[in-house]
Amino acid sequence: MRNVERLSSLKSELLDIFMSMEVVEHEQRSRTAAQRNLRARRGIELHNEFKRLTRDIAPLPDEELAEDEMH
Repeated sequence: MRNVERLSSLKSELLDIFMSMEVVEHEQRSRTAAQRNLRARRGIELHNEFKRLTRDIAPLPDEELAEDEMH
C-alpha cells in the first residue's frame, strides 16, 4: 500500500511539474507573439509615416506654385 501512495504522489508531482512547464511555455509564446505584433504594427506605422512625409515634402506641381505666388 505504501508503494501505491508513493507512486500516486510521484505521479501528482510530475503532473504539477509538467503543468508548470506548460504555463511557462504558454506565457513565453504569448510574450513573443505580442512583441511580434508590436513590431509589425510599428513597422506599418513607420511605413505610413514615411509615405506621408514623402508626400508632404514632395515638390509642388507648377500650377500650384503659380497659384501660391499670385496670392
